[in-house]
This record gives sequence, structure tokens and C-alpha cells, in this order.
Amino acid sequence: MMGMIEAKIADLKQREEKLLQMGGEQAVKKQQAQGKLTARQRLDYLFDPKTFRELDLFVRHRAVNFEMDTVDIPADGVVTGHGMINGRPVFAFAQDFTARGGSLGEMHAKKICKIMDLAMKAGVPVVGLNDSGGARIQEGIDSLSGFGEIFFRNSAASGVIPQISAIMGPTAGGAVYSPAMTDFIFMVKNTSYMFITGPGVSKTVTGEDVTFEELGGAMVHNEKSGVAHFACENDEDALDQIKCLLSYLPANNMEDPPLEDTGDPRDRKNPELDTVIPESSKQAYDMKTVIASIVDNGDFFEPHQYFARNMIVCFARLNGRSVGIIANQPSVMAGNLDIDTADKASRFIRFCDAFNIPLVTISDVPGYLPGTDQEWGGIIRHGAKLLWVYSEATVPKLLLITRKAYGGAYLAMSSKHLGTDMVFAWPSAEIAVMGAEGAADVIHAREIKAADDPKAKRQEKIAQYKELFFNPYRAAERGYVDAVIVPHETRSRLIDALEILCTKRESRPMKKHGNIPL
Repeated sequence: MMGMIEAKIADLKQREEKLLQMGGEQAVKKQQAQGKLTARQRLDYLFDPKTFRELDLFVRHRAVNFEMDTVDIPADGVVTGHGMINGRPVFAFAQDFTARGGSLGEMHAKKICKIMDLAMKAGVPVVGLNDSGGARIQEGIDSLSGFGEIFFRNSAASGVIPQISAIMGPTAGGAVYSPAMTDFIFMVKNTSYMFITGPGVSKTVTGEDVTFEELGGAMVHNEKSGVAHFACENDEDALDQIKCLLSYLPANNMEDPPLEDTGDPRDRKNPELDTVIPESSKQAYDMKTVIASIVDNGDFFEPHQYFARNMIVCFARLNGRSVGIIANQPSVMAGNLDIDTADKASRFIRFCDAFNIPLVTISDVPGYLPGTDQEWGGIIRHGAKLLWVYSEATVPKLLLITRKAYGGAYLAMSSKHLGTDMVFAWPSAEIAVMGAEGAADVIHAREIKAADDPKAKRQEKIAQYKELFFNPYRAAERGYVDAVIVPHETRSRLIDALEILCTKRESRPMKKHGNIPL
């Protein structure tokens, strides 16, 4: 009897061994020659050692057309399972390009859907490592059905569990939409690309002669389109950055983000902040130096660092608590708001709100970017998103005004009027309806025109306006600023506010959902 059991175990091991070879030695060597890890190497690197447990190793496709009944595709071209990342549970799938190009068919999709369903039940994140030639054309409508089933689950899981995508090879056609529906997209420079239609179709239809990299490479989607959030140097860098991102996030929307002892004193002073604001309000400074001074150990993790750089969004910690920071960048386009910054910040704010991550906004904004490009591109619609998402968010919301906060842009950057809990301002804050020059021209137009020396009169009125309104005290008089603070105390004031607000509870009227100005 024991001999029979041993034989069955040996048979199991033999079957496993064959499938673990993936697409075979030649295909694996070709993958690695391109500077890419295999699907299994990627999962081994991503998960804590010896914690990954594979599911559905023996799943096989059911296609028979085009002689597919004679074709073996190990694990049907995708490795799925679960394990621990930084000691916390995560589900993941990795498409195997060595196995029939990682093409997506009926059973390939069912494997992905199964772990998405399990992740929803367990309330843990899903990480997808994409490396696929796209739909398995031989399976026809079953392949399309598979994509649709995944899309449906991406939508259902959104805001419930974190969904993270890494593009680690080709991703084209319908395959790009699932990553686009997830929370964050990592791309690998020179080995990954995303597009709806490839260079060949572009050439035929539009006459454009373009390479894969130019059309949909990592930097294209990080700099130009904003589709991707991170551009990574290689596979290992992408997987390391995914681990870093997960460290800031809760497992699901019912949990708080993990607390971490960073060893940085909560009452640490920042004397360098007392002199960071230039003498002239027309001079720029780097807002990242302000963020680094305030947050724990100067560490922050920045999505979209190449896209819409006049706005910064990043994760950081304050006294060990995860926060999402949204900040104007005065050193790029003077920190003006525009279409891309509104989109970038709005999506980040909604993510943080969905996953109980408090918002810290740092405002130094002269206004919305003027011009026909912006107006015709729909700056009204896009800019309204910022107003919407700040108003919608119920997590603790803090605002620090370092310098300029003018007009509609003041309102849009987490002003008290949009439900922000605590607003702090430095003495250098300028909270006004508009810039002093424009205000003087509007209010005193007749007086300036009638003066013996219009230029001198104009300068006098500009100075007068600045004296009256270019300070934080008018707003503080009305209670729109809760405290005017010395810059070097910023860290401790934000931490104290965050600690007292960590138990905040706020609800909105019951409704199916609002109609955000998309």
C-alpha cells in the first residue's frame, strides 16, 4: 500500500516539475536576455522568503480551435497565489511571457479572477505583474470575456482593497485597461510599454512612424500621459518600490494604515524652515525641502514625480502615522494649478480618503494657469475635481499655508471652507482674492488713471493692498486660519493636530454616489 502512495507522490512531483519549467529553457533564456526576470522569479523576489503559496498550478486551457488541443501552456501562462510582504498578507498574479507569450485566455482569466475574489473576501491587497502579448486570439470571445470579468472585479474592488499593477513587459489592447483601473501603476524603463493600438496600426491609420518606446514606454506614461505613477530602473527596482508603497497602506478600507516607530521625535524643531521663504514673493523655492524637514526622517514616497511637477503628491509619516501630502511646487510653473495637476491631486486624494489615510496639504499657489490651452482643455471641469474631492473626503484634513493662497486656487487647496479640520499658516502667508497688482488695477483703476503720476500711484495702491491683505491675519480674524505658527514648530503642530483628529468620524448624506465632474 505504501508503494502506491509513494508512486502517487512521485507522480505529483513529476507533474509539478514539468509545469515549473514554464515555457522551457529556451524561452526562459530569451526572457532573461532581455533583462527581465521570469514570472516565478518576480514573485519570489516580491514576497517574503518561503511565504508564497501557489494556487491553480494545474489549470489548463480548454481551447480546441486552430489545433490548440495539442498545445500545452504551463499554468495557462499566469502564476497566481498568496504570501506575505513585509510580514503582511497579499494576493498576487504574475503573467508568464515564456508560456505562449503570457496571452490571456478563458482559464488564465479565471485564475486571476479567483485570487481577486479571495482577496476581497480576505480584505487584503492584490498585486498584478503584467507581461503579456494580450488576448489569446485562438480563444476568440472567451478571451474577451476573460478581460471583462477582470475589469468588473477591478471596479468592485476599487476603494475596498489596494490594487497595484506592475507593467513588466508588453501590455497592449484590452490588457491595458485592467492596470488603468487599479490604484497605482509601476512601469519598468526600456522593457515595458502600454498602448491601445501599436506602432503598426498607428503607421497605417495616422501615418505616424513611432517606436514601441516612443508610443507607450515607461517615461512616456510617467511624463506625458500620467497613466503610470512610477518609472523603475529594472524588475527588482519595481518590486522594491511596490513593497515600499504597501508599507504605507492598510490591508483594506476598514483598517487604519500601519503605525511604525520611525524613531524621529515628535517635537523635533526645524529651524531651517524659518528662512526657507525667499524675500521676494516672485522667487521660487523647492517645496520638497519643506516636506523633508517636516516628515519623519525626511522620508517620503512620491507617485507621479515626473508628471504635472507643479504639484507634489506623496506618502510620508508623521510620528509613525501614514499621511498623504499634497503640495504646490513653487519651483515649477510657480506652483500654478492646471488640468494635469488637478487630475493628479484629485485621484491621490480620493485614494487616501478611501483607505483612511489623513491628508496634509501644503499651499503656496498663485492661481490657475491662464490661456486658451487650459480653457479649451476644460480647466473648469478638471479644476472642479479638486474642490469636489477635498469636500468629499472625510479623513482628517490639515492645511499649511506657507506663502501664496490666492482666489479660487486658495479655495481649491483644502481651504477651511471645504471641510478642512485645521488650518495653519506661517507669518509669510498671503491669503487674498488675487495678486496685489491685479487687485490694485481693478479697485483703483480710475484713481490711478487720473493721477499726475499713474505709475507711482499704482505702486502706492499695490503697497497699500499688500499691507492690508498680504498676511494671514484677516483669515485668522474670521477663523478660516486656526493658528498662525512659527515655521520651525510646523512638525509638532501637525503631529499634535493629527493625534487629536485620529478618532475623527464624519459622514455624508446617503446616496448611491455623486456625479464627479470627470
